[in-house]
Amino acid sequence: MDNDAVLALFDAQLRRLDGEQVGPVVRNAGPAGNWIVHSALTTENADEAIAEQQAYFARIGGELEWKYYAYDEPQDLPERLIAAGFVAEPTEALLVADVAELLAGPLADASLPAGVELREVADAAGFEAIVGLGVAVWGAERRGLGRGLAAEYAADPALISIFRVVAPAGPDAVPPGGEGGAGEETVCAAWIRFHPGTEFASLWGGSTLPQWRRRGIYRALVAHRARLAAKRGYRYLQVDASDDSRPILRALGFELLTTTTPYVWTPPPLWR
Repeated sequence: MDNDAVLALFDAQLRRLDGEQVGPVVRNAGPAGNWIVHSALTTENADEAIAEQQAYFARIGGELEWKYYAYDEPQDLPERLIAAGFVAEPTEALLVADVAELLAGPLADASLPAGVELREVADAAGFEAIVGLGVAVWGAERRGLGRGLAAEYAADPALISIFRVVAPAGPDAVPPGGEGGAGEETVCAAWIRFHPGTEFASLWGGSTLPQWRRRGIYRALVAHRARLAAKRGYRYLQVDASDDSRPILRALGFELLTTTTPYVWTPPPLWR
């Protein structure tokens, strides 16, 4: 894979087309959240553009995430975002793989281990199970994620497919909610977003209960979503990978194109 050419394609398709072009930025406000997904700024207009987007998103409500990529200009954009009140979250790796190469190679025989079941999430019980999984894995409430996924799915189910892996609950299981009651638990959840008009589908989620890791569940979910992307004619899979998932995906054949850092801003109560 020509990494430079694919990065340029990613920039032209996913970043520049994934939202509304407003001056030097592309912004995306929807059920899943608010983002600045692309910017073409200079030292002369960067601060003004940042302030304009803060004012806009303060009016419509909710947090704003500015997706900064390592090649974005100006070079001091991170410092300008922090000065404007944004908070940096952990840097992620932008990984991309050719779908056909994945399915013909490392993922050709990927399947779930015995004793677990893959279920597509499409109702309130399933979304509640994802919230419960977040509490069990991260020890923190992730109800906003559940609401966002439910709203995104309701807005257009053709653009996102969401899955959870269910296993019989052990004696020490943390009940994640959802259908099936106390006899089962959700051990992993992941989803794929399809981006019409581009060559890319993107992978998200993948959190797995500690006792169920290193059994091939995450790998099987990557394979399942890669097959869905192939059926729809997408050429590439893209992931913003954490430090935990990066080595797994690199071993499967994903290429590191650059890094991306989310900068998050929450409007103060009296913002005008």
